[in-house]
Amino acid sequence: MASSTQSLPVSQILKSKSEIEDEPKKKSREDWRKAKELEEARKAGTAPAAVDEEGKDINPHIPQYIASAPWYYGTQGPTLKHQRPQEDKQDKFSQLDEWYKRGVDQTKLVTKYRKGACENCGALTHKRKDCMERPRKVGAKFSGANIAADEFIQKKLSLSYDGKRDRWSGYDPSEHKAVIEEFQKVEEAKRQLKADRLNANNEDSDDEKDEDKYVDEVDMPGTKVDSKQRITVRNLRIREDTAKYLRNLDPNSAYYDPKTRSMRENPNPSTDEQYHGENFVRFTGDTTKHASAQLFAWEAYERGVDVHLLAEPTKLELLQKEYEKKKEQFKSKVQGNILEKYGGEEHLEAPPKTLLLAQTEDYVEYSRSGKVIKGQEKEVIKSKYEEDIYINNHTSVWGSYWRGGQWGYKCCHSFVKNSYCLGEAGRSNDNQPPPVTTPEATNEKEESSESSSESSSDAEEKNKSERKKKKKNKKKKQKEKRKQKKQEKDKLKEALDAEEMNQKAADRLLSIDERKRPYNSMFEVKKPTDEELEAYYMKRRRDEDPMNQFM
Repeated sequence: MASSTQSLPVSQILKSKSEIEDEPKKKSREDWRKAKELEEARKAGTAPAAVDEEGKDINPHIPQYIASAPWYYGTQGPTLKHQRPQEDKQDKFSQLDEWYKRGVDQTKLVTKYRKGACENCGALTHKRKDCMERPRKVGAKFSGANIAADEFIQKKLSLSYDGKRDRWSGYDPSEHKAVIEEFQKVEEAKRQLKADRLNANNEDSDDEKDEDKYVDEVDMPGTKVDSKQRITVRNLRIREDTAKYLRNLDPNSAYYDPKTRSMRENPNPSTDEQYHGENFVRFTGDTTKHASAQLFAWEAYERGVDVHLLAEPTKLELLQKEYEKKKEQFKSKVQGNILEKYGGEEHLEAPPKTLLLAQTEDYVEYSRSGKVIKGQEKEVIKSKYEEDIYINNHTSVWGSYWRGGQWGYKCCHSFVKNSYCLGEAGRSNDNQPPPVTTPEATNEKEESSESSSESSSDAEEKNKSERKKKKKNKKKKQKEKRKQKKQEKDKLKEALDAEEMNQKAADRLLSIDERKRPYNSMFEVKKPTDEELEAYYMKRRRDEDPMNQFM
């Protein structure tokens, strides 16, 4: 509680005693009671609060041990000045506008060398060894010319904690005037260009003015122009479009979320073909690829491959590509082994469905003359000459085969135009191109006609021998494959035995104290083979497997 009692020092009491020649009176019980009532009234707010020497009110709820000043402080009335920071003990810091002066003092013009100045430049604020000017051939001390101006004598600044860390300390606001002036010049140039452009447009015809008069005032549907921010704000929906919640007014139809303005499903799945719902976007584009990549990352992590979709997307993509590639290779290998074992490869080479059913799902639109108007089928550009016309059972045109300077048919290797196709027999005979017609060639031709009957029998024998060779080679390849498979099985068995031995050795080493384990410095480090990798994956321990303890 605040008290109005005064604690006078002893010297003042003695002084007042000598002046009045009477002892200071003690407070009576009535005075104490009045002081107590005044204090209670001040606390209740019915009496005005006590005032200090500066005219400020003193809170009556302040305790007495705080409000009363010590006797040596020398107070003349109620005060709280002794509780406030004392000015003589406060550190004085530099003001905000005080900073080091830069440059030199140009206010003084010196024409004569002064004693004690720099011998090189003549400035009085530094000596010759501290001079930053280029050494002169004849110093200012001896020449007395070009006396440099004095630097400013910097005062020692006392910076506070915030003053030392002020990023704008020492900044001169007048430097910003140059930036403002440059900006004003750019704005003035823009206004001038705009005025010139408007003057040039005024010279156009009146008709063009009338057409484009109100174009700038009309906003595009679905846009909102804010002139203050100079940006175009896109609304959530173009007002000409039908709102999603109006497509089907049945409350039991697709759910519409008014907060996000989204409708996930199609409200009219049987009739509406324009709006398929917003879930349609989730299953199109790259969302399916992202989902498959995430699924692959989870499966890879379960199998011991530490990879994450967000942390290592490139690594995951490469692993997925490699996995798909090996998967396709494995499928093709299994399919080839089955076909090799059981046969039936000729049934897989079936013609396309377009030839079997004579119909497709591709939409193609033709004109009356048979020209393609719309569709995926490309129009075949035909020349004025006849094309793709095969005669005499040929499957290729004349000129599709070239050998020895002569043209022929590719299907039977015949060099005689308009001849009948012999097919495989003609290719097996490997006919030579007809020689140039000369008298000597005609005689040779007559002789060759006699031996033609003999050559046909030789061709049949040659075909039989080739078939036997093919069968023999096929059996030989099958035998080599079986042998190779057997060797792979033997290698895998050896690798499994070695892996089992390694596991036993590892268990034995783990059971020994690590200080007594032998060194393994002579171990040869090399890349494991495919069989060793396969054996490792087969024998690997899976601690997360719940059936591991029963195996």
